[in-house]
Amino acid sequence: MNTKRQSQQYTIADRLWGGDGPYSEVHLIVETRILDDRVSRTFVVVEVNINPYTYECIRAYRALFKSDVLIQHLLDHSEYRGQPDGYVSMAFSDEYRDSEVMVEAQVAVTRCKNTIIKMHKFVMQQLNKERMKN
Repeated sequence: MNTKRQSQQYTIADRLWGGDGPYSEVHLIVETRILDDRVSRTFVVVEVNINPYTYECIRAYRALFKSDVLIQHLLDHSEYRGQPDGYVSMAFSDEYRDSEVMVEAQVAVTRCKNTIIKMHKFVMQQLNKERMKN
């Protein structure tokens, strides 16, 4: 869907998912793959769902975040999946072989949470600037 059309279709509050403020999600997923009559492999996945307003705001100010590798990765590798899911990106995926994979996944979750919080803080500042103008 065209971003401009998408923006016109929903209010800012709708696109923030959190009403007055941004809401996004970080998912830690255990993915079990079943082949025929048995479990073939298990993967651990960290996935991020960014609300549409935050993603589009950060993308518009991308140059301000040029030194933040994770933000650049999210901007480059997120896929828009509609209003309910927003922009989705896989931040980590590895086959579960031992508990070390869960440790690595938790590190990825923490990095993603911190990055999303950084993005949300910026968006909240931008929203406050807009509210002050009006």
